Amino acid sequence: MFWNAFLIALREIRRNLTRAFLTVLGVIIGVSAVITMVTLGQGTTQAVRDQISSMGSNLLMVMPGAGFGPRTPGVPNFSIDDVESIAEQVGGVESVAPVRSASLSTIYLQKSRRTSVTGSTAEYFPINKWVLSDGRFFEENEARTGAAVCVIGATVSRELFGGADPLGSQIRVGKASCEVVGVLKAKGQMGMRDQDDTIIVPLATLQRRLSGYRSSRDINMISVSAADGASSDEITAAITSLMRERRNLGPNEDNNFTVMDTRQFAETMASSTKTMTSLLAAVAGVSLLVGGIGIMNIMLVSVTERTREIGIRLSIGATTHEVLLQFLVEAVTLSCAGGIVGIVLALAMCFGLSQIIHIPFAFDVQINVIAFFFSAAVGILFGFAPARRAARLDPIEALRHE
Repeated sequence: MFWNAFLIALREIRRNLTRAFLTVLGVIIGVSAVITMVTLGQGTTQAVRDQISSMGSNLLMVMPGAGFGPRTPGVPNFSIDDVESIAEQVGGVESVAPVRSASLSTIYLQKSRRTSVTGSTAEYFPINKWVLSDGRFFEENEARTGAAVCVIGATVSRELFGGADPLGSQIRVGKASCEVVGVLKAKGQMGMRDQDDTIIVPLATLQRRLSGYRSSRDINMISVSAADGASSDEITAAITSLMRERRNLGPNEDNNFTVMDTRQFAETMASSTKTMTSLLAAVAGVSLLVGGIGIMNIMLVSVTERTREIGIRLSIGATTHEVLLQFLVEAVTLSCAGGIVGIVLALAMCFGLSQIIHIPFAFDVQINVIAFFFSAAVGILFGFAPARRAARLDPIEALRHE
């Protein structure tokens, strides 16, 4: 009985293909919109996690003021003594690196550009998960003596040297020249910032040679790597307590520094992205209901057009249950067909958009299955009323219908 009802439904759909397509257009749009929003949202979440992970594992960043963004006037930077105190007095810390950043002009032959220059120690590279594509990192003795050496990012290498080998070349950075000893492997974008547009030099080199400025408090940030198995919350609390003491903050004074845990930051960003994705998917899901209303309207029209046919079937022995099933199957077939087309369209859109906006193509079988069954449910929900109306027709009145 189900198979015969399905075959009849296919025959009626083929008889009015244009009307059938327009009927399920709302379902197609709804299914494709829901799947596209969820898939792109999951891809964006994965991209955010990957970008934050590229900054370093188990990484904590201690920054003056409120963290990223404009700093409150009068908030002091950190000193080398602050860095050493964290390394010596905070448990669970694997390594610590001072960071001083500056935007300086860089020149090589006829090419010049402004680049972010970071001064730090040798520990900076493993803490922030930097990997070499060529050459070497600067060494401890070079960092200690302030040698004129530098490690450049992939963007700097491409912009200044093109396809040439930069190793051993002298580039002018700020007020002095540095020898390129290493080239970093590309990390890519971090939000709006190109992580590869960077030059990393020993901290003493930046202080003494390149910027021409040095003070007892010229550390912009302290990078801290937590040991495996250590609690980042406990380390954060210990660093906060130590820095409050070293910066002479009273019990009623707010912190004039921030300790940011990249893992918590990643979780917060991922949670925000998921929430936004859910809201967009819910909005897109409304079009599925609109598509269901379209199916109901067209099925009501179909019942009116086929009143005489229904009367003939009822008069020769068809039961009301069989007539109801016939129209219900037809409505579900329409909605399922729309669901399948919507899934195919969504996958094509997601793949194309993921290539354009450079995020992972996060194919999720579960959301596709849910969207399909939801489209079938829409067919049942909105097809029942027309099917019930067809089943309750009086055979004699239906045969008289013109």
